[in-house]
Amino acid sequence: MITDLLDIDTSRRLLVDLTEDVRRFCSSQSDGLCSVFVPHATAGLALMETGSGSDDDLVDALQRLLPRDDRYRHRHGSPGHGADHVLPALISPSVTVPVLDGTLLLGTWQSVVLVDLNRDNPRRSVRLSFIAG
Repeated sequence: MITDLLDIDTSRRLLVDLTEDVRRFCSSQSDGLCSVFVPHATAGLALMETGSGSDDDLVDALQRLLPRDDRYRHRHGSPGHGADHVLPALISPSVTVPVLDGTLLLGTWQSVVLVDLNRDNPRRSVRLSFIAG
């Protein structure tokens, strides 16, 4: 297994497209699987279309599902931070993408996206792992 760790700044964005980073990581590999994992209790990863409004639609939907108010039992951090801890139950902290001859086998409009609504921690680690097939 080959691994790498990305350090991502989410202070200016709630969604960060990681596709090019994942492509670069896999480009020198052969056939196998690329696992992308965010080891944080308040962030997740998604495969989705970006740049066409879908990214804003996802953020809007998550903010409607997980309002930033005092309804949560988990209360440390900024107001509504409990919502951040529910996010990974809805948006998985990992995705796996097949790789063929160093090429990610994503669909035409799919991108690998880090989802981070948590404003208390703008630094995220993302672990990439390649498992040869």
